[in-house]
Amino acid sequence: MLRISGVTKTYPNGVRALHCIDLTIERGLFGLLGPNGAGKSTLMRILATLQEPDAGQLTFDGADVLADPRAHRQRLGYLPQDFGVYPGVSAVELLDHLAVLKGLTNRRQRAEQVDALLHQTNLHAHRKKAVSGFSGGMRQRFGIAQALLGDPRMLIVDEPTAGLDPEERNRFHNLLAEVGENVVVLLSTHIVEDVRHLCPRMAILSEGRVLREGAPETLVAELAGRVWRKTVEKHEVARHRESLAVLSTQLSGRRTVLRVLSEGPPGPGFDVVAPDLEDVYFAALLQR
Repeated sequence: MLRISGVTKTYPNGVRALHCIDLTIERGLFGLLGPNGAGKSTLMRILATLQEPDAGQLTFDGADVLADPRAHRQRLGYLPQDFGVYPGVSAVELLDHLAVLKGLTNRRQRAEQVDALLHQTNLHAHRKKAVSGFSGGMRQRFGIAQALLGDPRMLIVDEPTAGLDPEERNRFHNLLAEVGENVVVLLSTHIVEDVRHLCPRMAILSEGRVLREGAPETLVAELAGRVWRKTVEKHEVARHRESLAVLSTQLSGRRTVLRVLSEGPPGPGFDVVAPDLEDVYFAALLQR
């Protein structure tokens, strides 16, 4: 179990990236959802011991993370938002090299784990190809393989599906779901679909603060009877924004579909609709 208590971080330029973050994360997939600049990557780097918070505590399985970051890294797998690779080095060679850096010194055991991870991430057929020539989806799967070296008890993945096509995103979702059966997996993303499909618990982060936390289906149920829809002309959108809590707009032909948050009918022509996780996300950002 990961406990985050009162974690705060302000950069030297005065930007407060995190303000009193409190979260408890158990085994399985936990989604951290928020827009770009919300503070998600800062929190991920702090959890990976790449940065120190200005204040707060972190404990994992009862151990103080900040007191002994080296021991924490032995239990950790980390896939950052961007990572580089050596040019011209094959997947099996690079994974073996990274395994040595992770402390896997027994050659036979290291070879067995590298081979197993290449199979698990569906990269075994490409093991002799240079990682620098991999597609975006293949490179992300390689990133998961290196993060799983050493059998970590916690895995951090930061914006892992950004830029992936639907097929690769689905493949990556399946891989994360498999991994999340046994360890704590913290998934940071701005893509609502990632959380909807994968995470039994989630939190919404914006401007360095946790806005909402809970099970996605519970958060969605709280909006029942409060989300309304109407199709309007495009020139009417601005007027509705001035007087209503507009959650989202979507073009449909030459008209615009509004989704509005309201305790009762917001006006003529509006129909109440079933809420979804995207409504939860936009409602949290609207009410911050």
